[in-house]
This record gives sequence, structure tokens and C-alpha cells, in this order.
Amino acid sequence: MNRLPLLILISALSLQGCADAIPDRLGAPIEGYSHTSAAINRFSVNKNGGPNLAPYGYGGGQMCCATLPVKWHPGLTVVVEWEKDPDPFDSANWPKPRYSDAWSKAAREHEAKYTRHRAVVAVAPYEELGLVNVHFLPCNQVAVSAGATYPGRPDYPFKFPQKMQEPATCPKP
Repeated sequence: MNRLPLLILISALSLQGCADAIPDRLGAPIEGYSHTSAAINRFSVNKNGGPNLAPYGYGGGQMCCATLPVKWHPGLTVVVEWEKDPDPFDSANWPKPRYSDAWSKAAREHEAKYTRHRAVVAVAPYEELGLVNVHFLPCNQVAVSAGATYPGRPDYPFKFPQKMQEPATCPKP
């Protein structure tokens, strides 16, 4: 009895399990946009770091990576954490010379005014996973997109102006 065809069939079926599966999640680079007069000293998306951001600035380069589903689904959220410097140009008023005891004291006092925030943010729907864009808005609001598009394109989900002013009072969360 020739067992070769049976052996080939069993081998082929067993090797089928070794084929690469399409991943459910992938790492996507992170970029940020500050739409306020505050500096974002650091931020993260699901504990993965993003670049620091100047007031009314963006980028600082892309950082790696936030792991997100390849396909968007309703209810998809990320956790964004950030540290904010509400008065990033205050150092112009610090005592001279730079790095003196008085200057260092002013720097410590300034750093004590940094605020730290955390938000669970819905991710805008996307067809294809791409760059994770994090927008920092007035009143410590955050918006996140993760598609294969970017600000300025017609298909981008957000149309925030580059410069937004803080209102006199922020809505209660």
C-alpha cells in the first residue's frame, strides 16, 4: 500500500497552520498638534510616547508607536496622557544669568505650575490604519484620528483652526 499520497496530504494540511495570519493590531506612528497657547511638554497614547509640542505647533517628529486595530470599530478609544506648560514663554522674565541660583529657583517655581492630564478619547473612524494624530484643544480637550490621511486633506475628519483661544470658562466634564 502506497502511503506517499496520504503523507503528502497530512504534511500539506499541517503546514497550512504555519501561514502568516493578517494581524488584528499594528503599531502606528504618533504625531501631535497643539491648537492652544500652552506647550505640551510630553504626551502619550496608550502609554506610548509622542513628541513635545510648541504653542500652536505640531509635530516635533513622529514617535513610535500606538498599537491600534487594523480595522476601526465603534467604541474604539485610546488613553491620552499629557503634561502641559500653561506659560511656556515665562523664562524670558527669569533672573539672569542663566543657570544661576535665582534662575534655577524661578525654573523650579515655573515647573510647579505644569498640569498633568488624562483623557479617554474616541478615535475617529478610519478605513485604513495610518498615522495617529492627537489634537490638543482648549479646555484640556483632545481629539484623535488614526487613518491614512492628515490635516489639510479634504478627507481628514477634523477641521480645527491652528490657533484656538481658551474661553473665559470651560464647560464642566
